[in-house]
Amino acid sequence: MPPKKKEEVKEKPILGRFRTNLKMGIVGLPNVGKSTLFNTLTRLSIPAENFPFCTIDPNNARVVVPDPRFDWLCEKVQPKATVPAYLEVCDIAGLVKGAAEGQGLGNSFLSHISAVDGIFHVCRAFDDADVVHVEDRVDPVEDLDIIHAELRAKDIENCNKILEGFKKIRMTLTKEQKDEQASAEKALAWLEEGKDIRFGEWTQKDVDWLNTVQFLTAKPVVYLVNLSERDYQRKKNKWLVKLFEWVKAHGGDPIIPFSGALEAKLLDMPEDEREVYCQEHEVQSALPKIVTAGFKAVRLIYYFTAGVQEVRCWQIREHTKAPQAAGAIHSDFERGFICAEVMAFADMKEHGSEAAVKSAGNWRQEGKTYEVQDGDIIHWKFNVTSGGKK
Repeated sequence: MPPKKKEEVKEKPILGRFRTNLKMGIVGLPNVGKSTLFNTLTRLSIPAENFPFCTIDPNNARVVVPDPRFDWLCEKVQPKATVPAYLEVCDIAGLVKGAAEGQGLGNSFLSHISAVDGIFHVCRAFDDADVVHVEDRVDPVEDLDIIHAELRAKDIENCNKILEGFKKIRMTLTKEQKDEQASAEKALAWLEEGKDIRFGEWTQKDVDWLNTVQFLTAKPVVYLVNLSERDYQRKKNKWLVKLFEWVKAHGGDPIIPFSGALEAKLLDMPEDEREVYCQEHEVQSALPKIVTAGFKAVRLIYYFTAGVQEVRCWQIREHTKAPQAAGAIHSDFERGFICAEVMAFADMKEHGSEAAVKSAGNWRQEGKTYEVQDGDIIHWKFNVTSGGKK
């Protein structure tokens, strides 16, 4: 008998906004280390004081995405200018129990979460009598339950409002509106079972509608566990196993331990002292890992353009076709798209030059249906008749 063909795993439709400047919001209860994390991530100085609601308006910054491939290209090409990939990060004020009903400026803060595309969920796993906790105790698992319940409660409220709107015009609903109503009913049932939107089995029609609503629980999450420097160094903490179990039971999103105290200490050191300190204490900063995880969470990738004038990362969402990827540079590139001349970064590094990649037969031309891959190095060919550009 001939071997059975492997069934292709169908890629789920992507939830979220289809654009390149996607934001990760830093979310959590007050005084868990959100603003300290933001300060160290962005090298910006904003208030991070020891009292709840220090942050009221969200702070935003762009953070460089570390990538040795980009560093290698810059070293190889020696361009006049370099532009790395970046992640937009937003520091959002602390939520409290009852936020969905307006407690602790909750509605305002929940609207800030609605404006971002993914969530860095910071939970506190360190004891410090000098740093107050809004719930008068340190229990990161309970903190996760609080935030999880508040986001879901807001989504249920939002879903009910949408369904009420459909009921008011039920006699005149169009086919498209009936489909949207069915998606809303399906989403409400899912939420009322205690499940997050991002883990649902949705059709493309469902996803098209969900992406117009931007439910809070549809947003990807990276859990960040803030440890004391000592616990981070020894990789032990009484809460870690319980936190990993909680996250696994709630969808299995990425979880990254870090130490806000350590990151703040490293930030104040000159680079040579920082390296010595890390070697002596056998620690390393978790910030590069956090930024990379956030970038991946919102399903961003990037391709390179590389020449003597500039080496640059152009970020796009996964599964972007070549014309739309070209449009990240300029709309004319998409409008007049002819083809993409592509080589993989791995081939460039192996062979050392564009000419050598061509000689090895690894330089190729791709058309309109090509999905650009992370790390592609691309030259675009396009023609806009009105301007005669090529």
